[in-house]
Amino acid sequence: MGLLITSKLLDMLKLMAQMEIKSKRLMSLLKKRGYIQPAFELYGGVGGLYDYGPLGGRLRRNVNKIWLNHWIALGNIVEIDSPTVTPEEVLKASGHIGAFNDFASECKSCNSIFRSDHLLEGLHPNPDSLNEKELEIEFNNNNVPCPSCKKNNWDLAKPLNLMFSTTIGASKNGRRAYMRPETAQGMFLQFPSIHRHFRGKLPFGAVQIGKGYRNEISPRQGIIRLREFNMAELEYFIDPEEDIIHDFNKWKDIELRLIPENIQGSPVEIKSNIADAVKNGMIRHQTVGWFMIKTFDLMMDLGLNPDLVRFRQHEKNEMAHYATDCWDLEIFGSYGWTECVGIAHRGCYDLQAHDQAASSNELKAWREFEKEKIIEKTICSPVQSIIGPTFKEHSKQISNELLNLEKMPESFPFEIKCGESIFLIEEKMIEIKNIKSIERGEWYTPHVIEPAFGIDRIIWHILEHSYNEIDKKDDENYALLSLNESIAPINFAIYPLFEKDGLKEKAEEILNSLREIKGINIYYDGSKSIGRRYARGDEVGVPFAITVDPQTISDGTITLRYRDSQKQERISILKLLEFASKFI
Repeated sequence: MGLLITSKLLDMLKLMAQMEIKSKRLMSLLKKRGYIQPAFELYGGVGGLYDYGPLGGRLRRNVNKIWLNHWIALGNIVEIDSPTVTPEEVLKASGHIGAFNDFASECKSCNSIFRSDHLLEGLHPNPDSLNEKELEIEFNNNNVPCPSCKKNNWDLAKPLNLMFSTTIGASKNGRRAYMRPETAQGMFLQFPSIHRHFRGKLPFGAVQIGKGYRNEISPRQGIIRLREFNMAELEYFIDPEEDIIHDFNKWKDIELRLIPENIQGSPVEIKSNIADAVKNGMIRHQTVGWFMIKTFDLMMDLGLNPDLVRFRQHEKNEMAHYATDCWDLEIFGSYGWTECVGIAHRGCYDLQAHDQAASSNELKAWREFEKEKIIEKTICSPVQSIIGPTFKEHSKQISNELLNLEKMPESFPFEIKCGESIFLIEEKMIEIKNIKSIERGEWYTPHVIEPAFGIDRIIWHILEHSYNEIDKKDDENYALLSLNESIAPINFAIYPLFEKDGLKEKAEEILNSLREIKGINIYYDGSKSIGRRYARGDEVGVPFAITVDPQTISDGTITLRYRDSQKQERISILKLLEFASKFI
């Protein structure tokens, strides 16, 4: 398949090449200065596992805090926390067992194993969407070389489940479980609790930040693809029959880069404000559009370059069968366009799947009718004096199934399915009744809209977009990490011009005053020249530097230096403390 090289594509390829060169120096800096580094390096390392160091850990914490506050501020969203170990039956109901797979291809010459879609990158516009047969055709048509031995001798692609399995309990027959591949299932299972918290008034949502686990076949690209990763998800429950009207006026002047579903293999980017994209039906649900623009706002708050952020709509062949719309927020960096957020309208699939598996009838919400209805219907009423003793612990589930039968039995015995079990119902166990009732409402299964965020991927792109090399000093690249003030791991650095004549003591006095301001993170550095110290602060992203000099002793003023502009101003210590208080 030929690739049309347009001037726009050429510009992006050049930018990607430049960012790739800089990203190597960035990764070296991040490792050296305690942001991010491969885990277990003393023991040779493990692919797909990374540590966040002293600065990286705080950066991640700050990103999580901004993310959480952004959604909690909406007022109808709460935070929950659920275990990372998940029983097998939960993931069976959700569809992860048997479906949470990637295709893997093994080289028959050197026995190396790679993700099949990775081997086709650049040879097919969307290799992740290909099925087993399509992968075979693409491998045959493109003579794909093995990255290890360069030969073209592949076994057929095979699906591999990516979940880490474990056992709950000490015995050999313990309960089978998995490390969670996502945080979402915990929120679906807590729906009854969240529903009670909001007194049944939809729409409402829940968020969760935590670890997810995916046993990647061939992890690569640093923290872009990990086996243990940080994720943040939001499940927003809505009534499918209620029209939620969102006010998009605030964003009328913001044009988003959108790639709507189009001819397969020929994506066309357009620019549109969010209101127009919803109005013309490109975005199929108002609330999906609302989460898209709120997510864009969040990305700007975190300091990403708006010119390097876009939304891409899923094609029909890559969208989950239960989803009605899905948009990925992609960020451009040294690895090209990378999916960092997925915003999907999941319908009622998740709650319905767990409701049916558990037969609990608890994962529903109540909808009041505008006008009460008189209902006449025929029901299959269980005879509890027989159902109870006969089916014991299954009696409640069976009774619910009988009461919910839409078609009355024509012959006996007949079968009832509860979960994975089938039970025979005899004629004496039921009574067919005609009933008349006044109904003021009905139970229904809410639909879910889910924005899911890959925190590690977002952090990597924040670092890439913030990293600049402004000039060369002493034959070295002068690195400047222009992190947003709200997420920088260190807010202020304090530098005595030299550590004598009372300057060290004065600097420590100011340091202690700043530390009394809740939320401030400040560090002291008194070694080497002041220029070297400025450079060290700039390369780790410290927004403000405070220089204490002899004039500080005489008149109580300091020099405040701004990282990005490199400008300096002389202010009093009192004004510095006021500035720091407002900053936080």
